[in-house]
Amino acid sequence: MKQRMTALWPRALSLRLALMFALASVLLLGALGLYLYQSLEREIAWRDDISLVGRVERMGVLIGDSDSIDALRQRPQLYANMLGNRDDLLWVLDGTGQPLIEINPARLPVPALPPGPGVQLQDGVGAPSRLAWLHVRQDGRDLTLIAGKLLAERSQMLAAYRLKLWLALGAGALLAFLLGWAVSLRGLRPVRMLAARAAAIDVQHLHLRLDAAQQISELQQLSGALNQMLARLEDGFGRLSRFSEDLAHEMRTPLNNLMGQTQLALQKNRSTEDYQALLASSQEEYERLARMIDNMLFLARAEQPDAVLHRQPIALHDATAQLCDYFEGMAEERGIVLVNEADGALSADPQLLRRALANLLANALRYGSADSPVRIASQRHGGWVDISVTNQGEPIAPEHLPRLFDRFYRCDPSRAEPGDSGGLGLAIVRSIMQLHGGAVRVESSAAGTCFTLRFPVLV
Repeated sequence: MKQRMTALWPRALSLRLALMFALASVLLLGALGLYLYQSLEREIAWRDDISLVGRVERMGVLIGDSDSIDALRQRPQLYANMLGNRDDLLWVLDGTGQPLIEINPARLPVPALPPGPGVQLQDGVGAPSRLAWLHVRQDGRDLTLIAGKLLAERSQMLAAYRLKLWLALGAGALLAFLLGWAVSLRGLRPVRMLAARAAAIDVQHLHLRLDAAQQISELQQLSGALNQMLARLEDGFGRLSRFSEDLAHEMRTPLNNLMGQTQLALQKNRSTEDYQALLASSQEEYERLARMIDNMLFLARAEQPDAVLHRQPIALHDATAQLCDYFEGMAEERGIVLVNEADGALSADPQLLRRALANLLANALRYGSADSPVRIASQRHGGWVDISVTNQGEPIAPEHLPRLFDRFYRCDPSRAEPGDSGGLGLAIVRSIMQLHGGAVRVESSAAGTCFTLRFPVLV
């Protein structure tokens, strides 16, 4: 039902505003017309009642001043001037209810009225009418004086008034609709101008913004939100463009190596040892491509909104001890000592936590100074648990720190090694932390470089 009503409702906002304006006008004019109609109806009824009461009282005075009711019957001109038209009624009834004087052009039956003190009023029977009566005593007998008025003329007048009200209401609704449509079209002109400016912004002009200085205050918030959206789109599109360029560059290197080595080997016959060396070199390049593709797939899955975490309680010291054992051989080659100072527990996905810490440890061992320690520590601050990996070595320049977690970004591309993550290791760490609702930050100085993983504590 709701969908059907929505389908019937016009899609144009100007038409909706015009219809709502017309509806509001109809309700207002209808309420005003109803009030005026009821006021007029009550005023006419009150005036008719006052007139009928006056006629009855004057008839009573006239009867009191006359010698007898028979003399009054013989002189109708004495009371005829109280009656103005064929809608007026008059009865003078004796004690038995028989009319002594009767003016009844509508041939209505003589009304049977209850006795009571003073002048009384009620609606008539047989035809729409209004009656007023008074019981008096004259010459020792009871008389009932009745004055009445037929309501046909009043009904016709009120019917004509109602018709005029309906016509005025319809004309007012139509005029309100047309006026509302014109006003809404004029009022929505800034919205159309804003839409036109927004439509002019395409992929080649994402740097353009909507000017909110000349807009009305109600649209400034909308234009501000659109400008923020454009800024996010520009940043995302720029990241996507850089990612495509970096991806092409990263994949071009191993592919060029493979093609160059293969072309060189095909130029002449080679010995078995040469072909074995070529295959071994190709295998390294294949493994490099496989790691790059695996990391890219992980990043794509991690950024999906429906990515699922399998949180479990993790003892930090035991988890980092396993990683230290895994990297012990690599650390001994460079004379680096792994110091495990992590303690406490954490609720996180075990595999993702190990992958994030493994990337940080591999990065620390690769760029740390020989014969220096790499420390893994943990600390709790309120509702957060921080896990830090610190190594000593050449500090990272401040201009590189904000971009360290971008994909394929390297401070020094010439220092890339065959076994590295292809510039995706720290980007993977950031994605893992975003999945956990946490963050990663880096600090670097002459004292060393420290990467910190901040996890929220779940109650």
